[in-house]
Amino acid sequence: MEVSQLTWITNFIWGIADDVLRDLYVRGKYRDVILPMTVIRRLDAVLEPTKRAVLDLKASLDKAGIVHQDAALRQAAGQAFYNTSPFTLRDLKARASRQQLEADFRAYLDGFSPNVQEIIDNFEFRNQIPRLTKADALGTLIEKFLDPSINLSPYPVLDSAGNVRLPGLDNHAMGTIFEELVRRFNEENNEEAGEHWTPRDAVRLMARLIFEPIADQIESGTYLLYDGACGTGGMLTVAEETLLQLAKERGKQVSMHLFGQEINAETYA
Repeated sequence: MEVSQLTWITNFIWGIADDVLRDLYVRGKYRDVILPMTVIRRLDAVLEPTKRAVLDLKASLDKAGIVHQDAALRQAAGQAFYNTSPFTLRDLKARASRQQLEADFRAYLDGFSPNVQEIIDNFEFRNQIPRLTKADALGTLIEKFLDPSINLSPYPVLDSAGNVRLPGLDNHAMGTIFEELVRRFNEENNEEAGEHWTPRDAVRLMARLIFEPIADQIESGTYLLYDGACGTGGMLTVAEETLLQLAKERGKQVSMHLFGQEINAETYA
């Protein structure tokens, strides 16, 4: 995806804060809502195609009295995470009652798998729901993230003729958007941008400096990549891409497992 498209999507999400949160939050607190909602909408979009299959399997497992359901539900979702609530964000958009929307939105969040629950908890996002509901802003927030002019899904949006209207966002593109949002919010709070974000061209150079000297020693197999201060994981994903490219150029087939740790709870999430 072109940089201009990524910038446009980032600007759109950035604009949601001013449209929905102005006078409700001070600018320095916009991130408490926008960052978790960006992640939630991304996960929601990824899970949309398999939502019915997950719900059907969940009902069958419950009926059979099966307690340990996590692995089966992940397989049904086709992802490392899932949501067993009866809702998607599109379902919630139609809620007319503030009270009903709040209850259903909480149920929707509670329906995510344990690994996503950890993300939501680290964002402390549930703490924002009462304020958003009281100001009648929760529904507007959800609606903004479902705006048809942006696509946070990995799947392309087609027009009536079957042509691609909006391209899908792969994980790298989505990560780039998220990192740019984090950088902007840090600047809003007068924090040092470089403390939280490293430009992608610098990251690519670092990855090349690591792997190029040993590129001819790459063999087919599985590799483990670790970053002890991984932030949002940008360096790990670029390192993965670099190693895959170098291996492919040499006719090798490699797979990778990425590992990282991060002390900041929000960044970790």
